[in-house]
Amino acid sequence: MNQDRLIQRALKVLDGRIRTEPALNSPSAVRDYLRLKLASLEHEVFVVIFLDAQNRVIEVNEMFRGTLTQTSVFPREIVKAALKCNAGAMICAHNHPSGVAEPSHADETLTSALKQALALVDVRVLDHFVVAGAGVLSFAERGLI
Repeated sequence: MNQDRLIQRALKVLDGRIRTEPALNSPSAVRDYLRLKLASLEHEVFVVIFLDAQNRVIEVNEMFRGTLTQTSVFPREIVKAALKCNAGAMICAHNHPSGVAEPSHADETLTSALKQALALVDVRVLDHFVVAGAGVLSFAERGLI
């Protein structure tokens, strides 16, 4: 079995597990899950993990899909999705197919806008991850959130 098929099988198991067990209960577990989910993609995607008040996963949504170098993200749509699933918190992530995990100024501005918009409806933004190949950067660990 090739590596892509193994990754897809692992993701299928993890996706099922995170809906029934506290599988994303540490920053390293979130990092590993996002690396599996996003690292091999050849286009940018923006994913949101919606959490309940006890930080248990409600759902994982690929909210936006872009090109090789960018994706458009609309905070309004994320607020709507958070309210729809009654989220108390969220973690967002996107990938950089370029292989460079450093956040851009636009990434930092977006994170700030999301925090402000979601704070109005009492949804906490816990972290924003940037996945680039094997590298995964956490805004929270960097003090950017």
